[in-house]
Amino acid sequence: MSESLLAPVTISIVTPSYNQGEFIAQTIESVLSQAGEFSIDYLIVDGGSTDASLEIIKHYERLLLDGGWRIQCRGITYRWLSERDQGQSDALAKGFRLARGEILSWLNSDDLYLPQALSRVAGAFRDAPETALWYGAAHYCDSAGKVIGRYRTEAFALDKLAYANIICQPSTFFRRDAFEAAGGVNRSLHYAMDYDLWIRIASRFDCRHLPETLSLYRLHEASKTVRPETLYENSEEALRLTLDHFGWAPLTRVYNSCNFFCRSRLPGPLARNNFALLAATLVCSVLRSLWLNRGLCRKDLALLNRENFRKLRKSRLDIMTGSGGSA
Repeated sequence: MSESLLAPVTISIVTPSYNQGEFIAQTIESVLSQAGEFSIDYLIVDGGSTDASLEIIKHYERLLLDGGWRIQCRGITYRWLSERDQGQSDALAKGFRLARGEILSWLNSDDLYLPQALSRVAGAFRDAPETALWYGAAHYCDSAGKVIGRYRTEAFALDKLAYANIICQPSTFFRRDAFEAAGGVNRSLHYAMDYDLWIRIASRFDCRHLPETLSLYRLHEASKTVRPETLYENSEEALRLTLDHFGWAPLTRVYNSCNFFCRSRLPGPLARNNFALLAATLVCSVLRSLWLNRGLCRKDLALLNRENFRKLRKSRLDIMTGSGGSA
């Protein structure tokens, strides 16, 4: 048992940001307002924003320095830098290199921690110091902060990561030694750097689900998660990582990628016709699955279930948030 995790821990939070002046104040306040028996090491890595982001970041720095912010934990170290970078993964790598805490996490500049999130996490690591990674649940919210759904998390199993995103990034925390042993953030990735990191940590260390809702995951027009022009690249990166890590291209991930591909390649009238889009996606998925898996894969049979067939009639947002009936 690690003695360092028996004493009050320091939790390092990295916020990568670029031109998120609309949301970053709420993100910062959700970190600084955390209360409990832990210290916070907060790093904001700005990519050279041209909006009001820097003024907002400096405002909270002044509040902390002047005693204008009520600190409710054992202490807060607040640091920031602003310079051009090579994207989110590069910003995260910079932040984690500067981090001082035993526990690490990142909170994107449009997401929020819920009250008591860090207290719950500190307690989980204190009670189970052999666990390298804890992840909780999250609510989806819109640009105004209104809850619009939930992120579906469940008990951890490494093989589930091949075909289901059961780990929610803003509700995930991990030990520094496990992060470093796993090789840190892969800077070459633009979308699925979190998914890749979870697999590499989980392949070597104990990971657990924390049955607590820890964060708000914001969905808005500029979000990489839902922006139409990035969905295909996002799904392709996740599919490639799954194939690399598990030696399997799950039919669900193949279908997602083919769906986004067909939406972007079919002529407008066909892309807007649900039947035509579904038919094209199914043909594309079957052919690509056979090619990627060198034939039929028995593991895909388990994915041909009622739940996944129901999703064929739903939009991506409905599937993510659980709206429009049972997902």
